[in-house]
Amino acid sequence: MSEQRAVAAVEASGIDYEITRHGPVASLAEAAAARGVEPREIVKTLVVRRADDDFVLVLVPGDRTFSWPKLRAVLGTSRLSMPDAAGALAATGYERGTITPFGSTTPWPVVVDASVTGRISLGAGAHGVAMTVDAADVVRVLDAQVADISDDA
Repeated sequence: MSEQRAVAAVEASGIDYEITRHGPVASLAEAAAARGVEPREIVKTLVVRRADDDFVLVLVPGDRTFSWPKLRAVLGTSRLSMPDAAGALAATGYERGTITPFGSTTPWPVVVDASVTGRISLGAGAHGVAMTVDAADVVRVLDAQVADISDDA
């Protein structure tokens, strides 16, 4: 069900996309090889809690480290946290490892790291399924905020 919701949402957005299905992977390098992309093109979608029942989806390249101080500064808050797996599922309708900004059960705001450009590979709502899209299209259709929110790994 989750994969169908993600695909329906990206289709409804009108942007070009490609779905890739692959088996289990154990590393960023394996995931990149299975998806036919460079490791920097794999973009993680993280769920960050700003307050009770208030979340933001954060997109960061797989080869970079998410920066709490930078995100707090961008969002203008001193307190942020990540929900546990059950909390992320409740907030988005997606299990960890499958989360995508497309088709979340609640349309949370999206913050995209400034280093995310060109062709990228996102989760697509199910394990072993990814969608390849253009980062500029993602920013545009999701009205995402772009900011420096990561550091070199």
